[in-house]
Amino acid sequence: MFEVQDLTRSFGDHLAVDHVTFAVPAGGLTGFVGGNGAGKTTTMRMMMGILQPDAGEVRWQGAPVTRGVQRLFGYLPEERGLYPKQKVLDQLVYLGRLHGLSAAAAKRSAMGYLERFHLVDRAGDKLESLSLGNQQRVQVAAAVLNEPVALLLDEPFSGLDPEAVDSMVDLLREEAARGVPVLFSSHQLDLVDRLCDRLVILSHGRVVAAGSSGELRGRGRLLYRLVLGGDAGWVRGMNGVHVVDVDGSVALLELLETDAADRLLAEALRRGSVRELAEQRPSLGEIYREVTA
Repeated sequence: MFEVQDLTRSFGDHLAVDHVTFAVPAGGLTGFVGGNGAGKTTTMRMMMGILQPDAGEVRWQGAPVTRGVQRLFGYLPEERGLYPKQKVLDQLVYLGRLHGLSAAAAKRSAMGYLERFHLVDRAGDKLESLSLGNQQRVQVAAAVLNEPVALLLDEPFSGLDPEAVDSMVDLLREEAARGVPVLFSSHQLDLVDRLCDRLVILSHGRVVAAGSSGELRGRGRLLYRLVLGGDAGWVRGMNGVHVVDVDGSVALLELLETDAADRLLAEALRRGSVRELAEQRPSLGEIYREVTA
């Protein structure tokens, strides 16, 4: 378990992170969501020891994190930290050795990831000669080549094409499957929704929602989508039913009474055919807009 408790950080008069508390469970993917300036990057930098918090602490397996433990973490920073004029393989080996790997082990791991990302033939090229997407692949390899015990990735999908996104998704799932707590930030809410076991939503430096996708969806009001064989306008007159929207044969409803669904179906069947009556849980995008408003 990777935890932050009451992390707080100010820059002058600006309170960037305000008593942020959340956990990143082992063996799962946790999405870190928030708008620009919400405090995600500052929080991750404090988790890595790059910034010192004004208050609060970072904990690893129930104890305050140490420099020695942080050395075992994998980190993809928002501002990419590789050297543009250095050869790809040389700097991956160098970074692997900083994490405690031998030169041979670092080279073996680096070549494995370059092969995985279809970059073996570019191992001897300077980083700046690669496309931005391939530079991102190299940066990801640098974050994971030491088999980190925890993984923090700040916008790992930025600049990646669809094929590279799929490769990244596979990699993150593999890391989680070997028991690694994985925290990553992204503005791509549909991708976060599809991938993550848990979500942490930050706004103005504070955690405004946290939990599994199902838990967060359960916080919103439950709506139902009704699809009929004919026009659905008549539902506006049903007692115990709040009509959110009607568009031809499709109605979006909130059922206000326990027997409203039975009465609604009975009336619909009396009038014609019913093709669908299904729960319509809010999307992550709708939850995000609601909790950050």
